[in-house]
Amino acid sequence: MRYAITRAVSSAINQCELTHFSRTPIDLSLARKQHHAYEAALQSLGCQLIPLPEEPTLPDSVFVEDAAVVLDEVALITRPGAASRRPETPSIAAALTPYRKLIEIQSPGTVDGGDVLRVGKSIYVGLSSRSNQEAVEQMAKALQPWGYRVHAIQVNDCLHLKSAVTQVAADKLLVNPAWLDPAIFGDMQIIEIDPSEEYAANTVWIDDAVIYPTCYPQTQRKLEAQGIRVCTVDVGELIKAEGAVTCCSLLFV
Repeated sequence: MRYAITRAVSSAINQCELTHFSRTPIDLSLARKQHHAYEAALQSLGCQLIPLPEEPTLPDSVFVEDAAVVLDEVALITRPGAASRRPETPSIAAALTPYRKLIEIQSPGTVDGGDVLRVGKSIYVGLSSRSNQEAVEQMAKALQPWGYRVHAIQVNDCLHLKSAVTQVAADKLLVNPAWLDPAIFGDMQIIEIDPSEEYAANTVWIDDAVIYPTCYPQTQRKLEAQGIRVCTVDVGELIKAEGAVTCCSLLFV
């Protein structure tokens, strides 16, 4: 069984943290409708939802990915880089407790789950405005018993590492080469986004398909040309909160 932890959109989402985006009004009702459609897409690809209720005082709390990194053997509870987001982690830890042993990142370490990309036994961590070297060192020590190798990658032009790269198949990554060097990933096959769609590298990979935003049609065609099944969702209101499709779920089996 594949599980997906999700959380309802906060009524305070218009007070979300923003780093690279200008603030634009978010239609709360539409954001919630789009989030429900996203959850339906997860279910259509075989996920059993673990839906958490709204956190009305935590604007970014719909973006559950940033609160944890769930691996086959263990889950890391993060310490988000934005102090306003740290109250999001206890409820995520509680939701994961029945399924995984938990390890918590400690101060002065900070890391958002959006900065963490797992490819097999390699863990890539973006050094960004939200995630630091201290967290990387904690992760490397904590995960060493299970054979994981943790690699730090500098992130400069976008919020999180997974704004620039996500996995779309067992041997393929979708990358914005303007934001990082694909050579970092060794023998993985690289699909480059269409350069006109700079935020198009974020996808949710589930088996032979990806969940993908409707707003990047040129890159969508590139994915389909590689034989990847694309399940599109409109998440335009959540994107205004500097979110993306990976942000809105924590997937594990």
